[in-house]
Amino acid sequence: MSVQEEFDSWAQSGKDRGMEDRHWHTAKHALARMPVEPGDRVLDLGTGSGYALRALRETHDTGPSLGLDGSPEMVHNAREYTDDPTIGFLQGDFHQLPLSTNSIDHVWSMEAFYYSQEPSTVLEELCRILRPGGTFYCAVNYFEESTHTHGWQENIDIEMLLWDRTQYREAFREGGLHVAEQDTISDEETEIPPAEAFPTDNWESREAMVDRYRRWGTLLTVGVAP
Repeated sequence: MSVQEEFDSWAQSGKDRGMEDRHWHTAKHALARMPVEPGDRVLDLGTGSGYALRALRETHDTGPSLGLDGSPEMVHNAREYTDDPTIGFLQGDFHQLPLSTNSIDHVWSMEAFYYSQEPSTVLEELCRILRPGGTFYCAVNYFEESTHTHGWQENIDIEMLLWDRTQYREAFREGGLHVAEQDTISDEETEIPPAEAFPTDNWESREAMVDRYRRWGTLLTVGVAP
């Protein structure tokens, strides 16, 4: 199954809204860190339901912004969810961004970058479209240190990048971006039952669940275009 087919099926089943709810636990904290000013243009790479662009528009009064996704069904749903003419959605390829050089102020991506088949090409494209001083905020829950997410690969046909924090920093630099920040954002909202409630259908121990959500949560790597 291709990336498009996988996410088309997710969108058709309403899974995009469930992703939005879960991602928001940590995404809202990462979005709040973005140095977005009124009128700035933002690209949401792997936009899903489009929630990040709607949030940035509401909180930062962003200018004309674009959500790009490889799934036409995701794009269709995002348009349906969004009643704002300053936010557009487009199906497209991460590796060949349909945007002019130095045309974007900031790029956001949550739980999407690791689906890239050629991450170095994606980073070079992002460096191209970002204005000097523009930022790329890359948030992922699936990464090497977060061992309790590794099983996700078994449930999806698409090959996913499993990088550690050092690999993310090195790849950003090789792609032409300066690394300004890297941090893990704890998910404090996912409810973790008391120890006596384990094992559950999804977790063998409370310690494993704490490690996944409270210790590692979301890895945020921030790149800045030169």
